[in-house]
Amino acid sequence: MLGVPTSVISYVINLMLENRSLAYLLVKKDGCLSSWGGKLADYGVNNLRKGEDIGQQIFFLEGLLPLDDFPLFLPCLKTGEGICADIHMFPSEEGDWVLLLDATVDEMQLSLIQQQANEFVLQHEKVTRILNQ
Repeated sequence: MLGVPTSVISYVINLMLENRSLAYLLVKKDGCLSSWGGKLADYGVNNLRKGEDIGQQIFFLEGLLPLDDFPLFLPCLKTGEGICADIHMFPSEEGDWVLLLDATVDEMQLSLIQQQANEFVLQHEKVTRILNQ
């Protein structure tokens, strides 16, 4: 892996596990849930049933699976609990993996940037109106 030292890889993995509330699902190509783990409850995902259609169990996955052999990334998706998650989906021999990583901090930062941009636009419009009078 590009010559990255094992210690660095281990650190990055541990950092992600501590700060991003990793949760995962494995969905067979027929759309049925095969296995799961991690901090799914953080995202409002509870009472999963093995062998049943994933779209019926997790609303935000409806219609997204199975994948067509290409990964899919959905940034800052709101889950059932209103938590913002980055959703990474990728195919494997076992089925399609769905990874959820907490993106609440990213969403807050983006919201702050958008708010500042909106305030700048309002100030600019106000100055333009005054100058045109």
